[in-house]
Amino acid sequence: MIISLLWIVGGLALLVIGGEALVRGASSLARIAHISPLVIGLTVVAFGTSAPELATSVGAAFSGKGDMAIGNVIGSNIANVLLILGIASLIKPLKVQSQLVRLDVPLMVFVSVGLLIFAWNGTISRIEGCGLFAAIVIYTIWLLLRSRRESATVQQEFDEAIPTQPIGKYSVLIQCILVVAALAMLILGANMLVGGASDLARVLEISELVIGLTIVAVGTSLPELITSVMAAFRGESDIAVGNVVGSNLFNILSVLGAAAAVSPNGLQVPTSALRFDIPMMILVSIVCLPIFFTGYRISRWEGMFFLSSYIAFVAYQLI
Repeated sequence: MIISLLWIVGGLALLVIGGEALVRGASSLARIAHISPLVIGLTVVAFGTSAPELATSVGAAFSGKGDMAIGNVIGSNIANVLLILGIASLIKPLKVQSQLVRLDVPLMVFVSVGLLIFAWNGTISRIEGCGLFAAIVIYTIWLLLRSRRESATVQQEFDEAIPTQPIGKYSVLIQCILVVAALAMLILGANMLVGGASDLARVLEISELVIGLTIVAVGTSLPELITSVMAAFRGESDIAVGNVVGSNLFNILSVLGAAAAVSPNGLQVPTSALRFDIPMMILVSIVCLPIFFTGYRISRWEGMFFLSSYIAFVAYQLI
């Protein structure tokens, strides 16, 4: 049991370090390309901080641990909204751009409902997985094209929020090396985490679905938590909120899509996930809409509601 805990702690440490390094490297490359803060939050930061979920879930699916892959994504999406936005908004109320309320959050709800439809027969097939993955590619291209059409005013605000640094001769090469090294740490950390969590689940006689929904989900969400909390401290609400919404989209479309695609027989979805966990994820996504609409901000009391709801969710899973 002690060895399992050491593997979990070591895996989480590598995931956090790798996720942070990936965000730094990818964000630097994005700044060179002059992409706005919201799009950085929805793409570079969101995808970078979701890399642990991708590595963990694909590794679990490839090893035949589909329950953990499903639980990781569902648990991470619930944690992203309730835990991360809850803590971040307690630090400082978060402003929400109307674009998120009009486009990206409804898309998050639509994708969550789509996942339930795909999984209703108990399996996410390899073809459905490829379809999910194709959707994230289309969404990312659309975001980048939309970013390129942004007005000069928005671009100026971005440059003021994140001052452009002189581009050194080897800056791009250094950032690319940082990204590759970060990915290596994420893969190694994911393997350690899956192995340790699986062993611990067997020792404690806890199902891998519950382990995925709690320990692994929170562990792989730490990069999102760190990023959004730091963004809240710095007053960068676009990155804090965009990170969560983008991560949730990435988790369903890319993480589960890739996991189902590499799994020989697709991903088997536990009945308990269909009856409670996926509907809970959908409900959490829907709750974002009225809260985000209230003055286009997440207040401290709404953050407290999110955080207390997450504590209740985890308690329900462990009881």
